[in-house]
Order: sequence, then structure tokens, then C-alpha cells
Amino acid sequence: MLIYSCRFIISLQIENLKKLDVWGYDEMDKIMKKTIFTLAAYIVLISTVAAAEQTVQSASPEVNTGPIVIRDLPYVTNGHERQKLDLFLPKEEKNLPLIIRIHGGAWLSGSKEGEWPGDYVRYGYAVARINYRLSQHAIFPAQIQDCKAAVRYLRANAQKYNLDPNRFGVWGASAGGHLVAMLGTTGDVNEFDVGENLTVSSRVQAVADYFGPTDFLQMEAHKLPNSMDHNSPNAPESKLIGGNVQDNPEKVAKANPITYVTKDDPPFLIVHGDADPLVPHHQSELLEAALKKAGVPVTFYTVSGGGHGGFKDPNVPKLTREFFEKNLKNKQ
Repeated sequence: MLIYSCRFIISLQIENLKKLDVWGYDEMDKIMKKTIFTLAAYIVLISTVAAAEQTVQSASPEVNTGPIVIRDLPYVTNGHERQKLDLFLPKEEKNLPLIIRIHGGAWLSGSKEGEWPGDYVRYGYAVARINYRLSQHAIFPAQIQDCKAAVRYLRANAQKYNLDPNRFGVWGASAGGHLVAMLGTTGDVNEFDVGENLTVSSRVQAVADYFGPTDFLQMEAHKLPNSMDHNSPNAPESKLIGGNVQDNPEKVAKANPITYVTKDDPPFLIVHGDADPLVPHHQSELLEAALKKAGVPVTFYTVSGGGHGGFKDPNVPKLTREFFEKNLKNKQ
């Protein structure tokens, strides 16, 4: 860049020198002095910029201390555009516990991009966030099939990404809460494992369920006043199963994580606001009762006055971090 710029300046001055038959030798002297001064100033400017760039480059390793980010990994070969995940990895660490984030959005909207890993990579976790087919793409059980396919993909590639295949946790809110609860209770159910990597398990070792629906048949009876109509054919629950919930009790039972609860399910953390206008608090009460009855470790935290997420209660992030520390890092 410097060479070409200097060449351009000199060529301009040569063109001026060709006019000396008009200007004379005094003009030539002035032109040459001007050329030398211009080149000297330009060289100083370029040297200053180059030094500044070198300073930035030498500082970049210190600034770039964030995680390794791998985006849009397809967990199904030649699959749907939604069957992809992002992976966030701490640098230079091995045998990592993994937290898989599953987004909400009433099974008909939302994206993995809304599930930021927060500080968990800095705490020494790998974090994955997944997309799955929505209800307008395919009705249930497509959503849990996709979640299980993502878990199996990550477990099958655990060595490649420095993951501990025996320390997978899941975390989701609302519709994502429903799907992580399904993952937690269907670890011994083969029905939803379809497609690739079937030689590895889709079991998870810890479940953080934020206000996920469970029994769609009971949502309308326990909703807050002036809430949505959960029995409507246009309700998200109806769109998920492909029909009005009250007319399809068998489909509702198939989509209910409580249906599959057994004593060997992983530990659960359930968080729900008692003023949730969309998913009744009672939905989490039902899940807690079923887990306790089966002898599954469960912590149920009610956010007093809490709505549908957006909690400002400091106990929520504290409990969540402690839950994963205990169950994925064996820290008491």
C-alpha cells in the first residue's frame, strides 16, 4: 500500500516537471521540495497506522478469551432446516459437562438464538442450544424426536467436542420446559428415538424445567382469570397434538411427561411463577407430585408473584447454578 501510494505521488510530480519549459528551474526546485515533503509526511502517517495495528494485533489474544462457538451443526443428516444446533465450548478443556438449552415459544415460534449460554461456559460447562421442528412443520411427537436426536448426536460426537457423555443436562422454559421434562422422563422409552445414532442413549442426567406445561387436559380448569382458552382448537396445545385437547385424551397423554415418570428418572429442578398467565402453576404441581411419588429427586421453587418468565428473584439463577453444579459436577 505504501509503495503504490508513493509511486502515485511521484508520477504526479513527474507530470509537473514535464512542464518546465513553461515554469523554469525555480519551479522545478519548488516541485521537488514539495514532493520530498509530501512523501516524508505520508511515510510517517503510514508508519503510525501500522504501529497502531500491530498494537491491536498483539492485544487480540487477551481480548478474544470467549468460548469456541460452532454454529448450525446439523444433528440430522440432510434433515429439516430446523434440525440444527449451536455449541459453545470453553477453550482448552476436556471431559466437559454439557447443558443443552431448548427454547420456548408455544411449540410454534422461537429459536435457539434466543438461548444465550450466559456465564455457564465460563463456569466450565459446554453449552448447546437446539432448534426443533415447530407444530406448523410437524405435530407431536416430532418435537421430542428432534430433541432426542440432538442429544444422541452430541453423545455420539462427545469425544470430538471434548464432552463427557455421562454428564448431559437439559434446561428449557415454557414449551422448552415441556420438552426437557419429556427428555427427563422418557430416557427409558424407545418410542421417540428414531433416525440416526441409535446405538447411543438419549438419556439426560439433570433437568431444569422452567414453567413447562404437562397435562394439557387440566390447563383450562386451573388457569388464571382472563387467561387464554386452552381448550380452543387454535390453542398452542391443540396445534401441537393436531386436534382439540379435550377430544384427544390419548394424544394428550402421549405428550405428557408425567405419563412416563419412573424411579430411575434424573433429578429435576422445577421453577414456576404463581401468577403465570399462560401456563398454570398447577401444571408444575402435578409434575412435582408424580416425581416425588416415584422417588425421583425434585426441587420445586415457586416464584411469588412471578409471571411467565422474566423473573427478578435472585434465588432462581442461584438455585439453577447450584442444581447443575450438584448434578453435573458432583459438587454438594
